[in-house]
Amino acid sequence: MSDSPLLATPDLASIDAARTALDAQVREIVHWHFDPATGSPFWLDYAAKLGWDPRDEVRSFSDLARLGPFEDEWLRGGPVQRWIPKGYAGKPTFVFETGGTTGTPKTRVAFEDFRIDYELFSRTLPDDRFPPGSNWLMLGPSGPRRLRLSVEHLAQFRGGICFCVDLDPRWVIKLIKKGWLEHLEAYKAHCIDQAVTILQAGHDIRCMFTTPKLLEALALRLESMGTSIRQMGITGIFSGGTEFTPQWNRFAHEELLDGAYMTPTYGNTLMGLAASAPSGPHNNYKIAYYAPQPRAVIQVVDFDDASREVGYGQTGRVKLTTLTREFFVPGFLERDEGEREPPCALYPWDGISGVRPYRALAEGTTVGVY
Repeated sequence: MSDSPLLATPDLASIDAARTALDAQVREIVHWHFDPATGSPFWLDYAAKLGWDPRDEVRSFSDLARLGPFEDEWLRGGPVQRWIPKGYAGKPTFVFETGGTTGTPKTRVAFEDFRIDYELFSRTLPDDRFPPGSNWLMLGPSGPRRLRLSVEHLAQFRGGICFCVDLDPRWVIKLIKKGWLEHLEAYKAHCIDQAVTILQAGHDIRCMFTTPKLLEALALRLESMGTSIRQMGITGIFSGGTEFTPQWNRFAHEELLDGAYMTPTYGNTLMGLAASAPSGPHNNYKIAYYAPQPRAVIQVVDFDDASREVGYGQTGRVKLTTLTREFFVPGFLERDEGEREPPCALYPWDGISGVRPYRALAEGTTVGVY
C-alpha cells in the first residue's frame, strides 16, 4: 500500500455514499431527459420506441444497461438541435467537436457543463502551485473544441487571464498521415514560437495547460535559449493526453519541469475532465485517473463483452457514461483502453490507469499533438 493517505483504501461508508450519490444522479438525469417537458428530441424519440418509461424503471446506475449501448454514429452529423433538452430552449448554445481522428467529428451541445466541470477540477489544484489571480497559457488545441474555452474559464474562475495560441490539431494529423515530417516539425515550431512569444511578453504567466508532446517541445526550446519552464515563471501545469505514460511522467519531472508542478488529466469532449490521484516516486510515477462522479463514470470493460467489467489491475476498454442535464450518454465505448484501478480515499470509486488508444482502432488512429 502507498504511504500517501490520499491513495489509501477508502472506508466502506465512503464507497457506499459515492454509489448512493451516483444512483440519485441517475434518477434525476433520466427523469430530466425523458420528461416531455424537459428532455431532448433524441431521447424522447428513443423512449417512444422502448415500450417502457425509463423514468419509472431506471432507478440505479446498473439499470442504465436496459437502455442498450450508445452508438458512436449517433453523435456524427446533424441536426445537432436534436440533442438540446427542451429545458434549455432559448439559451445560448455551444457546440463542441471531437478531433475527428476516427471519421466525421462527433458533436455535442453545451451550455454550462464545461464551466462546471472545470470549476470542480479547480478544487483539486494546489493554490501554492496554481496561485489564485495568476495568468495562464493555453498551449493546446483551438477551434471547435471544448478544451480551449474550458481552460480559459478555469483561468478566469481562478481570477486570472488566459493567453491562447492558435493550434489546429487536424492539420497536425494530416501532416502525420501524409508523412510530411518536415512540415510537421515546422508547424510544431510555429506553435512553440507563439508560446515563447507570450511567455516573453511580460504577462506574468504562472500556470499552463499543454499536452505532453508540446510540453516537451517547449521545454527543449527554452533549454536551447538558456532558460527553463520554471525560470520563465511557470509554477503549475496541468497536462493530458494518451501518451502520458509513467515513463514520460518521470522523464518530465526529472528533465523538463525544473521544479514546476504538473498534474496529469484525462478528458474529452463527451466526459469532461478526470483528475489524477497523486503520482511520483512513491508509486513509480504511475498515473490513475478518476472521473468526476456522479457527473460522469468510467468503467473498464471486457473487450469482447462490454457488459462485464474486468477485475482490478486487468486491461479493458473504456466505457463512459455522462450524466448531466445538458448531456446524457449511457454506456459509450471510447477509443481508449487501460487498466481498472480500485477506489482511493480521495476518489472513492473506480479509476483507470495506463490510458492508451484502443488496440482494435489504434492502427487507424493518429494521436497528433497529444
